[in-house]
Amino acid sequence: MSARKSIYLEGFGHKNPIPAACRLGNLVFSGSIQGTDPATGKYGATLEEQSGLMFAQVRRIVEAAGGSAGDIVKITVWIRDRTKRAALNGPWVEMFPDPASRPARHTMDAPLDGEKQVECDFIAVIE
Repeated sequence: MSARKSIYLEGFGHKNPIPAACRLGNLVFSGSIQGTDPATGKYGATLEEQSGLMFAQVRRIVEAAGGSAGDIVKITVWIRDRTKRAALNGPWVEMFPDPASRPARHTMDAPLDGEKQVECDFIAVIE
């Protein structure tokens, strides 16, 4: 059995002692990922900007774990107002342009803190 490996990356962190993701064997599970700028740590000004930053962080984290966006099998998204989930679709299609090869996605309402309008986590299987 492979050893568990915590995934950390510069410009991304949690207030608590939690890694960005964890890899065990070929499985990668992320923690909570928000729409923050890795250079400043600040949230994007709009839901669209936060969504783009969030998916950019997803890409950085899966790559730090040794994979790619093509290895992601499921993304769960929490959004302050689910009726605005169309704002996710631009960055989503940019990250996953092939409709025949997109991960599953589930989006649900959540009472998010402060300026946070959206957050997600993901599961990846790296071959």
